[in-house]
Amino acid sequence: MLKRKPISTVLWAAALAGLVAAGCGGPKPEQTSQPSESAPPAEGGSANRPQPTAAGNKAEGDTLKIGIVVPINGDQKPWGDDALNGAQIALEDFNRQGGIAGKKIELLIGDSGSNTEQAKSAAEKLISDGVLGIIGDVTSSSTIQIAKSAFEKGVPVISIGATNDDVTKQGANIFRVCYIDTFQGQVMAEFAYKDLGLRNVALMTDRKQAYSVGLSNSFRKHFEQLGGKIVGEEFYETKQTTFTGQLTNLKAKNPDGLFLSGYFPEVGPIVKSAKAAGLNVVPLGGDGWDSKEILNSGGEAVVGGVFCNHYNNKDTRPQVQHFLKRWREKVGGIPGTTMAALGYDAMAVMLDALKRSKSFDSKSLTEAIEATENFPAVSGDITLKGTNGNPIKRALVVEVRPLPEGFVMRKAIDPKDIGK
Repeated sequence: MLKRKPISTVLWAAALAGLVAAGCGGPKPEQTSQPSESAPPAEGGSANRPQPTAAGNKAEGDTLKIGIVVPINGDQKPWGDDALNGAQIALEDFNRQGGIAGKKIELLIGDSGSNTEQAKSAAEKLISDGVLGIIGDVTSSSTIQIAKSAFEKGVPVISIGATNDDVTKQGANIFRVCYIDTFQGQVMAEFAYKDLGLRNVALMTDRKQAYSVGLSNSFRKHFEQLGGKIVGEEFYETKQTTFTGQLTNLKAKNPDGLFLSGYFPEVGPIVKSAKAAGLNVVPLGGDGWDSKEILNSGGEAVVGGVFCNHYNNKDTRPQVQHFLKRWREKVGGIPGTTMAALGYDAMAVMLDALKRSKSFDSKSLTEAIEATENFPAVSGDITLKGTNGNPIKRALVVEVRPLPEGFVMRKAIDPKDIGK
């Protein structure tokens, strides 16, 4: 059943179309990966999640403060830079469309440093500085830490790229603009089994990342349900540089595919080492692969690998074309990672909700975010009402090609397509 868009969402879409037409994971140490019982987002909204009891922050004077926490330093810096640029462009677009009459929106920036504890500290600093809401982070482990602090204070969070299922379970004030790991694990299992014809797949899991553990769980469960076999699973930890023992063990299992659920800094070297060890398999992964750095570290070995993603620069939708035009104006070239589009979307959803808020405080902002329906975002329409903070969206399977070609879309898969 189609739902009516909130008035402000319609205005946002109309303004965006006008611009175009004018030319415009808390970590889980030592945990092994077992089949997950996580389910796709259920109806019922925030009633199914713990409610924050704190009042949050209230605006002072004519300034409305919004915070963002992203990795400006560390291994995840490519994502952080893109997400911050995307968010700043969204704020500029919002102000061009009129903003909020008589109010100045101030963006306060926190650096997670690609570190969970620093992410938590950055969020706490922003909350003490009076932000009404927080955008971030790009990873699940860091976002979970941000969410814990934000829940205690009653401040809403919209995550940019945290896909682990547990992120939004931290409280009814926690939301995201990306899909969840249960879904992207199913997407990659379906593509591996049905499109690539793989039957015996091995797993490599970063046991220090909630994201990696959850994604391996989801892939395993669905691949086995389809009739495939997980022939083995090996573990490593973030910042590890040698993988000889794990790859030797997996080679003996004779897999025809290798699912790597971690992030690009380790995935590239793992794939390169696997090929050097004679493990001739199809590399598979999730959105944690999304950086051109994976081509630098993985070289020819990663070419031909496939992974799940949220967005593609070649999409012809007007929202995408407007976003790309604005990116060229502000940053130059095209975005290097999907976090650029998701950063834009997280900020756009936050600002749209702020404009709809009954009053300028964290509690009202949380309620307005929860009421979001059919928001026309760059990465696809976003509805948060009745979804427990988890928008139900399509996912893209992309193939790694040599630069400058980069990541090429192979297939789009909707949630309704899973299991058919």
